[in-house]
Amino acid sequence: MKRYIIGICLAILPAILTFAQEDGITFVKDGELKVNTVFNSDSLHGNTPTLSKRELRKQQVAKRNLHYNILGGPSYTPDFGLLIGGSALMTFRINPSDTAQRRSVVPMAIAFMFKGGLNLFSKPQLFFKGDRFRIFGQFSYKNTQENFYGVGYTTNKDYLRSDTTSQYRYSGAQVNPWFLFRLGESNFFVGPQIDINYDKMTKPAKYLVDQPNYQEAGGTPHGYSNFSSGLGFLLTYDTRDIPANAYRGIYLDFRGVMYQKFFGSDNEFYRLEIDYRQYKTVGHRKVIAWTAQTKNVFGDVPLNKYALSGTPFDLRGYYMGQYRDKSSHVVMAEYRQMFNTDKTTWVKKMVSHLGFVAWGGCGFMGPNPTRIEGVLPNFGVGLRIEVQPRMNVRLDIGRNLVNKQNLFYFNMTEAF
Repeated sequence: MKRYIIGICLAILPAILTFAQEDGITFVKDGELKVNTVFNSDSLHGNTPTLSKRELRKQQVAKRNLHYNILGGPSYTPDFGLLIGGSALMTFRINPSDTAQRRSVVPMAIAFMFKGGLNLFSKPQLFFKGDRFRIFGQFSYKNTQENFYGVGYTTNKDYLRSDTTSQYRYSGAQVNPWFLFRLGESNFFVGPQIDINYDKMTKPAKYLVDQPNYQEAGGTPHGYSNFSSGLGFLLTYDTRDIPANAYRGIYLDFRGVMYQKFFGSDNEFYRLEIDYRQYKTVGHRKVIAWTAQTKNVFGDVPLNKYALSGTPFDLRGYYMGQYRDKSSHVVMAEYRQMFNTDKTTWVKKMVSHLGFVAWGGCGFMGPNPTRIEGVLPNFGVGLRIEVQPRMNVRLDIGRNLVNKQNLFYFNMTEAF
């Protein structure tokens, strides 16, 4: 645990120091940057001012379209153990000359495990001219050691996690783009989505091969594999000021995907999700955010496509995939605050890029949307580090009240 915290701090410290020195860059509406240029007295007499190297650097940074931060170093996670990890956050305008255009956001993460493994992940948000069209989505590749705990609350709660009971080698990829078109002048967006997944389990643990859910899905002592390909739709209402880190607004998303053999899928099943989020400013850089989400799958569901309760983007504190069934519901509230200083000293400038969060919530899971078999309470706290205007690195520690465990998380942008 200490190794993890120290590794992350070493990785992010250079980014904090660099950004703290760029105090001439100020955030305004929709991600705009402006430079607080200080002129000398010559400007009052019509003479051309002489800018210092620091002031010239501020201007150059403000004019640059692509802004990026790259963080990396050793770290430790409960899921993967000791690893070398890195994260990158890029923001830019699709059309650099259109200063009114929203800045697109592309967060990426990569991790190399000392036990052997690789994890790549990205959730881009691309905004096109006039915000009439958006491309969001998630893309991942994994070759890691993971755990399967069965299906259903009772099985998941009591299933022993170990290299002889739950562990297997996973390799797979997901390509899941969303295409959103604005309806008229409203805040509604609609469009299609594509979801293509390949999942392969090899080297299943000695006793995992006897797990009933594993056998029923077609798993063997040699492993299990599945290809799923689906086509779906999205209907979204979005009034958030900055989608990656909203201070105000509402987000309501309704989506469904059907996976069919005529799309190339091995199994025929359906996914239906509803995601509601709201944000309210309660002071300067102080926000209360809350969400209610439901994820449901129907039909012949593959082992790796059940609805998960507990991810880095909701109930932080539960192992990824530890709780899975055909229906998962989550309600959460989170208080977010950045520290406000007058920036009169170097230390105060650095502190102004720090903040914290505290959250509480609960998950509910069962075999269908109306049948609840398990309750998963959750709370936690986190540190926030602003590496670009309104773009944070987050370090969270969440508490799993069912299994009495704490887990750490390190991600770019907010959880929801």
